[in-house]
Amino acid sequence: MWTRQYRQRNFGRLILPVITIVFLSYFGFHAWHGEYGIYSKYALEERAIALQKQLDSIHSQRIALETRVRLLQDGSIEKDMLDEQARRSLNLSHNDELVILRQHGG
Repeated sequence: MWTRQYRQRNFGRLILPVITIVFLSYFGFHAWHGEYGIYSKYALEERAIALQKQLDSIHSQRIALETRVRLLQDGSIEKDMLDEQARRSLNLSHNDELVILRQHGG
């Protein structure tokens, strides 16, 4: 019986390491840049910090507005609040008063 001898090729030795490298590269890339990866985690933390700052700002504005509303709801309006609202709506001031205009915005 005749057998044919094949020379060993180096290509066969490289198949498993190449597949392993490709596999680890794929999952490594997605572990860093994927939707739930490390980079996304840092981006979400930064966004959470920014939103928390915005929430704190809005909360302080709400407290200021609630304080002003509470002053109007007591049944007896404070003279300062009444004077301030009347001057603002009528756009009037005395000659000896200093007017400081503030813009409320967000």
